[in-house]
Amino acid sequence: MLSFIVRCWLILALLPLYSFAQTNSTVPNTAQSDVVQPDTARDGAIDQQRLNGQVTTGQAVIFAPPKKPRIIQAVEISDKLKVDGHLDEPEWQRAKPVNRFVQVDPKQGRPATFDTDVRVLYNRHFLYVAAINYDTLGRKAIRTPNFKRDFSTMANDLFGVVIDGFNDRRNAMTFATNPYGTQRDLLSFDDVLNDIDWDGFWKVRTSRTDSGWVAEIQIPWQTLRYARSADSTQSWGINFFRNRRYSNELSAWSPYPRAFTSSRVAYAGLIMGLKPPPPSPNIRVQPYVLLSDDRFNGTEIGHTQSAKIKLGGDVKWAINPNTVLDLTLNTDFAQADVDRQVNNLTRFSVLFPERRAFFLENASLFGAGLPGNANTGEGGSMIIQPFFSRTIGLATLPDGTSTPVPIDAGARLVYRSLNRNYGGMLIRQRGIPGSPTTDFAVGRYVENVGRQNRIGGLVTLKNVHAADSLTGRQNATIALDGFFRLNQTLSYSAMVINTLGSTGADRGMAGYSQLMYRTNQIVAWWTESIVTRNFNPEMGFVSRNDVIATTPGAYLVNRGRWLPRWVRGFEPGAFLELYHKASTGYLQEAQYNMNPVWLTFQNGGNIGLFVNPTFQRLDDGDYRPLSLNIASGKYRYVRYQIMFSTDPSKKLSFQLNGETGRYYDGQLNYGRGSMVLAPIPHMSFTLSGEVNNFDRVGGYTGTIGLYSIESRMAVNPRLQLISFFQRNTYTDKNVWNIRLAWEFQPLSFLYIVYNNGTYAGSLRATDRQQEQHIIGKLSYLKQF
Repeated sequence: MLSFIVRCWLILALLPLYSFAQTNSTVPNTAQSDVVQPDTARDGAIDQQRLNGQVTTGQAVIFAPPKKPRIIQAVEISDKLKVDGHLDEPEWQRAKPVNRFVQVDPKQGRPATFDTDVRVLYNRHFLYVAAINYDTLGRKAIRTPNFKRDFSTMANDLFGVVIDGFNDRRNAMTFATNPYGTQRDLLSFDDVLNDIDWDGFWKVRTSRTDSGWVAEIQIPWQTLRYARSADSTQSWGINFFRNRRYSNELSAWSPYPRAFTSSRVAYAGLIMGLKPPPPSPNIRVQPYVLLSDDRFNGTEIGHTQSAKIKLGGDVKWAINPNTVLDLTLNTDFAQADVDRQVNNLTRFSVLFPERRAFFLENASLFGAGLPGNANTGEGGSMIIQPFFSRTIGLATLPDGTSTPVPIDAGARLVYRSLNRNYGGMLIRQRGIPGSPTTDFAVGRYVENVGRQNRIGGLVTLKNVHAADSLTGRQNATIALDGFFRLNQTLSYSAMVINTLGSTGADRGMAGYSQLMYRTNQIVAWWTESIVTRNFNPEMGFVSRNDVIATTPGAYLVNRGRWLPRWVRGFEPGAFLELYHKASTGYLQEAQYNMNPVWLTFQNGGNIGLFVNPTFQRLDDGDYRPLSLNIASGKYRYVRYQIMFSTDPSKKLSFQLNGETGRYYDGQLNYGRGSMVLAPIPHMSFTLSGEVNNFDRVGGYTGTIGLYSIESRMAVNPRLQLISFFQRNTYTDKNVWNIRLAWEFQPLSFLYIVYNNGTYAGSLRATDRQQEQHIIGKLSYLKQF
C-alpha cells in the first residue's frame, strides 16, 4: 500500500514540470516580450540610455535584467574618515554622486518622488558609502518606531546597499540602516536562501536635518566577500535602495520588479574602480566571561541556589574569500531571546525559531527543506526540515520533558563559490543526568547548475553515548534536493529524505515537490508532500507524521485605477489544504480557505476576510488540540476570520485577528490583538493578548488566555533595555525576561539578564514552582 502511494506521489510531483514543458514550448518568454521602453517624452528624468530600456512606465511587467547595467565610480582616498553621519570631510566632495532612483513600489518604473544622492569612497581598510536622503518634510517625515537590530522594513525609513562581491549575480550582502543608525544586514543567495540573522562587522552613523537624513556607512574589507583577482582594479555588482515610509515608497538606483527584492542581484548595477586588498585570512576572536546566580524554589523542583562563573568563546577564521571556519568552546546563549509561549489549536507541531547566534549564521546553507508558511498560505502548514539546529543543546528526559543542555565544543566549515557551496558542522553536547553525552554531525553539499539552479544533498548523524542504564544508539538522515528557476517568474523545488536508526524503528521517508509562480499580478503555487509514519529525523523537524499533503493556492495582486486612493492593492485568493493519512490513504483533514477580500492600504495597513470550510477526521490515537477530550469521528464545520492591521510605522499601531464558527463538536471564538505604542524611537511598548473561548468542545466550556507586554528603552541603537512578560492561563505559567544590552564597540557586548518563571506543579504540589536566573555576560570581539 505504501509503495503504491509513494509511486502516485512521485507521478503527481512530476506533473507540474511536464505541463510546464508543454506550455513553455509554445508560449514566448514574457520576461523578455513584456519589456516596455520608457516614455522619455513624458519625463526626461528617465531616458533609454540610462535605464537600458528595462524600466517600464507601467506597473504590471516583470522586465528582464539590464544588459548594460548602471555604473557608479568608487574613489580611492588615503585617509581614514571619521564616521559621524555629517559628511563634512573634503574627501566626500571628490566622489561624484549617483541619484535618479526609480520607484519599485507603488508606481514601478516612475522616478522616485524624492532624490537620493549616493557616494562611494574607499581606502586600504574600509569601503565607505554615504547617502543623502532628501525629503521636503525633513524630520517630520521620519518613521522609526524603535531601535531593534534587523528592524522591520515595513515600519522604518531605511537606506540600504546590496553588494555582490563575486559579481556572479547570485550572492548578495545587504547593509541597511534607518535614520537613527540602527543596523539591518543579511546574506542572500538567488533571492531565495536568506540569512537574515547574520550580523556583520560594520559601522554606521546618521544625522537628521530639515531637508532629510544622512547615512554614513563604513564596511571593513574583511567583512566583505570577494574573489581574488589578478587585476588590481575590480568591478562588483551593487545596488542601493531606499524606503520612504511616510509615503510607503520603495525606490532603487538600479530598478527591479516589485515582485522581487533588492537581493535579486541580477538586476544590480556595477561599482567600478575598486582596489580592494588581496583577500587574506582574517581571524575574529570573541571570548566571553559569564557570572550567574540560579535559584529554584518549590516542593517539586527543590529549594536550591547556586552561583557559577563560566568562560568560553568563539573564533571565526576566514581562510580565504570562499571558506570560513567557526569554532566554539563552552558555548553560551544566555543573551538569546526567550521563546514565546504558544497555545496550539492545530494538528501540527509548533516550530520555535532558532535564536542562538552560532547556529543562525549560514543557516540558509544547512536549512534545506519545506519551510511552510501558514501566515500567507504559500506552501501550506507542512514543515519538513532534515536538519534543525534547535535539536542541539536541548535534551528530552526519560519523563518526556525537555531541558537545555550545555554544549562543550563545536566547529563549522563553510565554502561558497560560483560553482558550489558546501559545509559541515560537528557539535559535542554535554551529558547530564537522564541525557548522555551526544555527538551531532551534519554535512551539506550544493552544486550550482546553470545560471540559477542547484542540486544538493544533506546528511546528519546523531550519536548518543551509552551511560548508566541507557544504551548507546544512532540516528541518521539522508536528503537529496534541487531548486530550478525555470524563468524569472517560475521556479520548481523538490526534496527526498530518508531516516534510519540503529534500533531499526526510525526507517522512514519524506519528500516534497513545489512549483511556485510569482509575478506582479499573481502569486500561485502547488505543493505535494509526504511523511511516512516512522520518519524520525532526530536532528530535524517535521510538523506532522504519517501524512500526504496537497496544498495548492493562489492570490491576485490588482492595482487597478478603480480602487480608492487610500487602497494600494486588492489581493483576493484561495488556498486548499488536503491531508491524507499515508498509512491508510484516508482523508484526515481538509481546509478550503477562501479569501475574497484582502485590501492593502497605501499606508502599509491591511484588512482581509476569510471563509474556511473544514473537514476533520479524528481516529483513536490521533493528536487532540490542547489535549481536549474530543471523540473520534468525522467533523465538518465552517469558520470565519477577519484580519486587520494599521500603519506599523506610526507611533500607535494595531493588529487584530478574529475567528468564529464551529470547531469539531462545539464552538470556538478566537481573538488576538496587539497594540504598539512608540511615542519616540527611544521608547516602545507592545501589548498583546490572545483569547480562546470554547463552548462544549470535547465537553469543555471555558476561556484560555495568553497575554504579554514587551518594552524597549534605548539610549541609542547600541544601549538598550528590553523587558518581556507573558502569562498563559492554560499552563498557569508566568515568564519574565529583562535584558540590558550594551554594544560598546561593534559586536562586543555587555549583557545583564534576569529570567523568572513561575508555574503550577502537578496535582501533588501545594505551592507554585519558581525559577530565577540572574546572568552577567561580557564578550569582546577582536579582529586580526
